[in-house]
Amino acid sequence: MSDQAGIFSALDVAASGLTAERGRMNLIASNLANARTTRGADGRPYRRADPVFVARPVEPGTFDPVLRHVERVELARVRYDDAPGQRVYDPEHPDADGEGYIELPNVNVVTEMVNLMTASRAYEAGVTSIESIKAMASAALRIGQ
Repeated sequence: MSDQAGIFSALDVAASGLTAERGRMNLIASNLANARTTRGADGRPYRRADPVFVARPVEPGTFDPVLRHVERVELARVRYDDAPGQRVYDPEHPDADGEGYIELPNVNVVTEMVNLMTASRAYEAGVTSIESIKAMASAALRIGQ
């Protein structure tokens, strides 16, 4: 593996992390925005969405046997939480059932905010790693001059 391929592979891995965390933050934003949506397109309350990440090899088979392989992360799919929502008595609400209860989405705003902070920190770590990779590449170019 050439040094140049190593730098690009490192950037590919770091950039995949940024993309995955951006997707995670988008799902969290959707969860927060719909925390009180009692009727979606299917006529049911909004269901909380969670990202499912997978690891995919970067250039399979090109790495040193000691390193085995390097993988990038991808947002493979979105999993919808089937947990029931909270039932709240609100007989004036248009979506109230015969007993006057509505079902709110299964979104806990505090949990979503914690998830958002975690995703944001992971994104910041990815940006820092890309800055480090760029600095190392720049230093390597200066050595070659």
